[in-house]
Amino acid sequence: MSNHKKIPNLNAPDISHSNDNTVEISRRTALKTIGASAGALAGMGAGAGALSGLIGSAHASDEPIRIGFQVHRTGIGAAYGRWYDRTTEAVVKKINSEGGINGRPIEIIAEDDGTDPKRGAEVVEKFATKHNCDVAFGTLFSHVVFGSAPRAGELAIPYFVVSEGHHVASGKLNRYTLQPGITDVKSQVEAMAPFINENLGKKVTMIFPDFAFGHDHRDYFTQAFEAVGGQVLEKIAIPPTETSFSKYFPKIPRETEVIYHVMVGPAVLTFVKELGEFFGPSRPEIFGFIDSLEAVDLASPGLEFLDGTYFWEGNPRYAQEGQSEFDKAYREAVGVDENGASISDAKDVSTYAHMFGCWETLHVVKAGMEASDYSGPADRQKLIEAVEAMTEMPHSLEHPQGAKLFNGKTHQVFGHQYISKMTDGKLVLAHTTSIEDTLYEDEVDYTSMSF
Repeated sequence: MSNHKKIPNLNAPDISHSNDNTVEISRRTALKTIGASAGALAGMGAGAGALSGLIGSAHASDEPIRIGFQVHRTGIGAAYGRWYDRTTEAVVKKINSEGGINGRPIEIIAEDDGTDPKRGAEVVEKFATKHNCDVAFGTLFSHVVFGSAPRAGELAIPYFVVSEGHHVASGKLNRYTLQPGITDVKSQVEAMAPFINENLGKKVTMIFPDFAFGHDHRDYFTQAFEAVGGQVLEKIAIPPTETSFSKYFPKIPRETEVIYHVMVGPAVLTFVKELGEFFGPSRPEIFGFIDSLEAVDLASPGLEFLDGTYFWEGNPRYAQEGQSEFDKAYREAVGVDENGASISDAKDVSTYAHMFGCWETLHVVKAGMEASDYSGPADRQKLIEAVEAMTEMPHSLEHPQGAKLFNGKTHQVFGHQYISKMTDGKLVLAHTTSIEDTLYEDEVDYTSMSF
């Protein structure tokens, strides 16, 4: 992806307000600047309603845009699925209140895939053949994406995943599968490896879940860490359905300087507690991906040993000093307080580091449909081509996690990554990477593939 090494202005804190000039609104503008309806376009003298009127009036209809929402309501992804569901409801409410897409409301058709690859493929088929959905959307767990994407390609239904695996950008899937609203593991670890090497230690033991997502961490972190002079001593794979972890910890070499952990599933709290019990007061440095504590209250007994350790966060759970207006408005819309918990229940902790991907992906779908003058399933190819033409995504209410850069060839978005330090029971932002820190060379060109 060397053709994207120059990224002007994307690191500006309020880039969506930086354009004070009058700009002609055209389909090209919509394609290239998808900060979109209420942010960047407000600076151009037109809001979401104006854009909808200019581009979508020819197809104004009461018939809804049907979006098939593949949601992990059960299985090991259920905690994520519940918050993906809440975020999706919030963004649909926002978009519909602004006039919908091309003057048409969004209707969500939700199906539980059980966090299971086989059921995932069945759900995608139902969206295309039973529910007459325009697109499919929402999947998180990478093994479900792998199981579902081939069927989406066979049925020619655009499949917008909100996962993190490198499966899309690796070229292993198909032109109908895109990941435009959340970054992938390879880009995340590209940015994390130098920080760990320079600040925590040069000898790492990795603990990760034994499926595609964990394998991405194993492979791409090892590659990135060794490239900056570090060494991975041991790679400990744990079944994602495991409920007890102490038997794995004796495999950690004594000379380990840093424990790198990224676990998922309903037993993550048990994992972190048992890790603390194993090491006691004399532990190595610890760098975790927040996946190991997503939806977990950091005030839970047994987590005190994590004070002073570091975490990757896709989006900081706690509202930080200098919080953007976009994060504040997004939190309010999805019903999350400044601590990352539900405003109605402080013990109901959100999956804040990931769920923004649903909010941002549906805004990308909206922008793509408006740019392509989408009117129905016959325009699916035009929709995909419109998304492939996107590049800069300015920091805005549509993209509250931060500015992004989309690579149409690889169908993958790149963005800022956040490193937080556990301090007095809260995650405090310690470092924000640049987008350039996360880039890697293209491995595929989906635009050259036939539909």
